[in-house]
Amino acid sequence: MNKAELIDAIASGSGLTKADSKRALDAFIEATTKSLKKGNRVALVGFGSFSVAKREARKGRNPQTGKEITIPAKKVVKFKPGAELAKTVK
Repeated sequence: MNKAELIDAIASGSGLTKADSKRALDAFIEATTKSLKKGNRVALVGFGSFSVAKREARKGRNPQTGKEITIPAKKVVKFKPGAELAKTVK
Protein backbone atom coordinates (compact mmCIF):
# COMPACT_ATOMS: atom_id res chain seq x y z
CA MET A 1 0.00 0.00 0.00
CA ASN A 2 1.39 3.38 -0.96
CA LYS A 3 0.48 6.81 0.45
CA ALA A 4 -2.32 7.46 -2.08
CA GLU A 5 -3.90 4.07 -1.33
CA LEU A 6 -3.66 4.76 2.40
CA ILE A 7 -5.36 8.13 1.94
CA ASP A 8 -8.17 6.40 0.00
CA ALA A 9 -8.54 3.81 2.78
CA ILE A 10 -8.67 6.49 5.47
CA ALA A 11 -11.26 8.45 3.48
CA SER A 12 -13.51 5.43 2.95
CA GLY A 13 -13.14 4.19 6.53
CA SER A 14 -13.71 7.53 8.23
CA GLY A 15 -16.13 9.33 5.97
CA LEU A 16 -13.65 12.18 5.50
CA THR A 17 -12.89 13.61 2.10
CA LYS A 18 -9.66 12.57 0.40
CA ALA A 19 -8.29 16.09 0.95
CA ASP A 20 -9.09 15.93 4.68
CA SER A 21 -7.64 12.43 4.89
CA LYS A 22 -4.42 13.61 3.23
CA ARG A 23 -4.14 16.52 5.69
CA ALA A 24 -4.76 14.16 8.62
CA LEU A 25 -2.13 11.70 7.41
CA ASP A 26 0.38 14.49 6.75
CA ALA A 27 -0.27 15.90 10.25
CA PHE A 28 0.28 12.45 11.79
CA ILE A 29 3.55 11.99 9.89
CA GLU A 30 4.75 15.48 10.84
CA ALA A 31 3.87 15.06 14.53
CA THR A 32 5.50 11.61 14.67
CA THR A 33 8.63 12.89 12.94
CA LYS A 34 8.97 15.86 15.31
CA SER A 35 8.52 13.64 18.35
CA LEU A 36 11.09 11.10 17.16
CA LYS A 37 13.53 13.88 16.26
CA LYS A 38 13.35 15.03 19.91
CA GLY A 39 14.15 11.47 20.98
CA ASN A 40 10.65 10.71 22.27
CA ARG A 41 8.74 7.47 21.77
CA VAL A 42 5.42 7.39 19.90
CA ALA A 43 3.11 4.64 21.15
CA LEU A 44 -0.21 3.69 19.55
CA VAL A 45 -1.89 1.16 21.82
CA GLY A 46 -2.77 -2.01 19.92
CA PHE A 47 -0.83 -0.94 16.83
CA GLY A 48 2.76 -0.50 17.99
CA SER A 49 5.41 1.99 18.98
CA PHE A 50 8.07 3.97 17.17
CA SER A 51 11.31 4.81 18.96
CA VAL A 52 14.79 6.08 18.21
CA ALA A 53 17.83 3.92 18.95
CA LYS A 54 21.51 4.70 18.62
CA ARG A 55 23.46 2.34 16.38
CA GLU A 56 27.14 2.22 17.33
CA ALA A 57 29.94 2.60 14.80
CA ARG A 58 31.06 -0.72 13.39
CA LYS A 59 33.41 -2.34 10.91
CA GLY A 60 32.14 -3.45 7.53
CA ARG A 61 33.48 -4.42 4.14
CA ASN A 62 33.17 -2.73 0.78
CA PRO A 63 31.53 -5.47 -1.32
CA GLN A 64 33.29 -4.35 -4.52
CA THR A 65 36.84 -4.21 -3.18
CA GLY A 66 36.67 -6.28 -0.01
CA LYS A 67 38.42 -3.42 1.79
CA GLU A 68 37.45 -2.97 5.45
CA ILE A 69 35.61 0.27 6.21
CA THR A 70 34.21 1.94 9.31
CA ILE A 71 30.47 2.49 9.28
CA PRO A 72 29.74 5.58 11.41
CA ALA A 73 27.38 5.64 14.38
CA LYS A 74 23.88 6.96 13.72
CA LYS A 75 20.37 7.11 15.11
CA VAL A 76 17.76 4.79 13.59
CA VAL A 77 13.99 4.59 13.90
CA LYS A 78 12.63 1.30 15.21
CA PHE A 79 9.07 -0.01 15.16
CA LYS A 80 7.78 -2.61 17.58
CA PRO A 81 4.34 -3.99 16.71
CA GLY A 82 1.69 -4.10 19.42
CA ALA A 83 0.11 -7.37 20.57
CA GLU A 84 -3.12 -6.85 18.59
CA LEU A 85 -1.26 -6.09 15.35
CA ALA A 86 1.09 -9.03 15.85
CA LYS A 87 -1.88 -11.38 16.42
CA THR A 88 -3.75 -10.07 13.37
CA VAL A 89 -0.77 -10.40 11.01
CA LYS A 90 0.13 -13.85 12.33
